[in-house]
Amino acid sequence: MDLELTDKVAVVTGASKGIGLAVAQELAAEGAKVVAGARHLEPLADIDGVIPLAVDLADPGGPEGLVGYAVDKLGRVDVLVNNVGAVHVRLDGFLSLSDADFEASLQLNFFAALRATRAVVRDMTTRGAGTIVNVASVNAFFEPDGAVIDYGAAKAALVNVAKSLSQELGPAGIRIASVSPGPVATDLWLGEHGVAQTVGQATGAGAAGPGSDDHEHADRKVHDASRSRDDRRPARVSAHGQRHRRKLGNRRRVDQDDLREVERTALGAQPPASGLPCGRCSVGDALTACPISL
Repeated sequence: MDLELTDKVAVVTGASKGIGLAVAQELAAEGAKVVAGARHLEPLADIDGVIPLAVDLADPGGPEGLVGYAVDKLGRVDVLVNNVGAVHVRLDGFLSLSDADFEASLQLNFFAALRATRAVVRDMTTRGAGTIVNVASVNAFFEPDGAVIDYGAAKAALVNVAKSLSQELGPAGIRIASVSPGPVATDLWLGEHGVAQTVGQATGAGAAGPGSDDHEHADRKVHDASRSRDDRRPARVSAHGQRHRRKLGNRRRVDQDDLREVERTALGAQPPASGLPCGRCSVGDALTACPISL
């Protein structure tokens, strides 16, 4: 399938590992010119079509500087993927968290995306076209978890802002999509001091693995970024891996049929009479598209 991304200019934040690296690789493979922002650039070296830029995206000027670099070097930005983020597992309860803990999480998981979005919208509105894809989290709305309460709050804010912005930017030709993964096989989950190790050490249960990988989610985000989805309304996709399926009982992992159904709904196509698998969403409302069967 031609995603019509050849020669498109894409900016990916947090692109040196995990989902961000996979997205940068997939976009480049589809023919896009990718400006990849991260603090560490070694994994991005020698990837055809990828231009790495060292940047601290938690710094207030970092996201704007990254977008500005792409515009100066390549003339425009067609796609922004707000991927950068980090999570710290909070095992000592709500009262152990300070304002500074919440602020630090908001800076990286919310404000970095907000600042990049603000910068890229200035460029996109001059042409009346563009796509913004936010990497949110299932913890934002579907399965809030006290162990990542600050992270979930930041990602919920990101999803909320994306929906609000879509009302303003959709008529101007700019589409916003938010993808909310569950556990994914990246360093955030499996790395040293990652979620699995931290929880496993605290509970004595060992490290629990996620059920999906970074390229699985990269495929979703690259598809959301393509012109083949000529949509001006926001899409919200939940993606749960096998680990989450075990935790949530009969909720199942999203498969390709689920994603096609979500895409049909986001595109405004008439869904089957039975609606989406879960039956919780209004089938005429493309603002919420939940592919999880309950």
